[in-house]
Amino acid sequence: MESPQTPEPATVHNIVFGALRRNLAGALHEPGVPAYDELATPWNLAVQASPAAVVEAANPGDVAEVVKFAAANGLLVAVQATGHGIASEMDGALLIHTRALDTFVLDVDKRTARIGAGVTWKTILSACEGVGLTGLSCSAPGVSVAGYTSGGGIGPMARTFGAASDRVRSFEVVTGDGELHQVSAQSDPELFWGLRGGKGSLGIITGMEFELLELPFIYAGALFFDAFHVENVLRTWAQWCPTLPGAATTSVAMMQLPPLPGVPEPLAGKFTIAVRYVYIGTADDGATWLAPMRSAGSLLMDAVGPMPSSMIGMVHSDPEDPLPAAEGHTLLADFPVAAATSLLEAAGPDSSSPQLMVEIRQFGGALAQEPAVPSALCHRDAPFGLCTVGVGPPPVLPAFRAHAGDLMTNMSPWAYGGTLPNFSAGSGAAGFAGNYTPAVLGKLTALAEYFDPSNVFRLGQVPER
Repeated sequence: MESPQTPEPATVHNIVFGALRRNLAGALHEPGVPAYDELATPWNLAVQASPAAVVEAANPGDVAEVVKFAAANGLLVAVQATGHGIASEMDGALLIHTRALDTFVLDVDKRTARIGAGVTWKTILSACEGVGLTGLSCSAPGVSVAGYTSGGGIGPMARTFGAASDRVRSFEVVTGDGELHQVSAQSDPELFWGLRGGKGSLGIITGMEFELLELPFIYAGALFFDAFHVENVLRTWAQWCPTLPGAATTSVAMMQLPPLPGVPEPLAGKFTIAVRYVYIGTADDGATWLAPMRSAGSLLMDAVGPMPSSMIGMVHSDPEDPLPAAEGHTLLADFPVAAATSLLEAAGPDSSSPQLMVEIRQFGGALAQEPAVPSALCHRDAPFGLCTVGVGPPPVLPAFRAHAGDLMTNMSPWAYGGTLPNFSAGSGAAGFAGNYTPAVLGKLTALAEYFDPSNVFRLGQVPER
């Protein structure tokens, strides 16, 4: 397949948005108005977003109009709903904001949900609470379902139920030619494959339908220990988690939380370590499996117990308010005690680590099994993931990134190679490529050439053609 010529990018000042504005049901905001600043700002305040204009799409037709306009005028297109996964600084691009695409239909009998691209997991979980259902949410339920699922969707129950993208039945999507498609495994298997894990490289998802789980309660939460017990907790976790059944999903995080409103007093301003845990089964069985970690040291807080599945966000208690952050991510092939020792040297309480959080997530279980309908989500067999988060004013963020790079080097003896889409947003085309095997990246690139002939979605995605 021959690569089409990409139009030369047009300068912002010679683009007249009047024609586009007249074709929209929603609003178009240019720089200088409050709505532009509100909608253009991503969740990560360290990203300086300067799109040429922001379109607050009122319906899928608006998305199609923007994409057609961008293709005709040599502009790039970006999209955000909550702004958690923005992949680029967006300078000069047209940004489509999808928060107004908030349709939501819950079918309790069929155990499905149909949503617009602006719907968050918080909305889903709240609606499902009274009917005993839940979805495969992420650790931070404030993010959009569509954005999260397009990156595969690996959350706090991944070892038990796999990836959220495996539960999708159909998508409504606008591709790079400005066409609106209804896509399922039956109607368009290739595009359906790429939308589940391709993280926005093939089109803008405007809606989707997915399966829910019958799961009213979980045994879940986090254990917190102080700095004195960090070494023993981390070493014990490294030996304990490989023994867990598929009914359990866990992670461990070394944290330095500031003394701010909302941070529990026992954790504020201290170096602590948290063991996150979700068990699908009885509370007694969940407690039995967790017992080795409960006895790994004196507890500052024990916040693990039976809870409604709608409260799964409490397991990680990720911050909801926007922050300036520098994030790092890599996958690990193993996490033995020797790896725990190396991690302690680079990020433990005696390391002078500047990171707000350094986390190891255990994968495997159902996530490692290929789904019945294949998808573009790669690296399913990676057993562990390493994440870092540094928070501070933009001038100090490069130091956080440098430290994260050194930490990854320290952990290189256990490197798996590669990353996951939802953990590597903002890392550009090279970072995007690291999410996939060469074969999958090649297939995504070929599909992008077909579905995005003007290359309008190339911001931080498949290599520029």
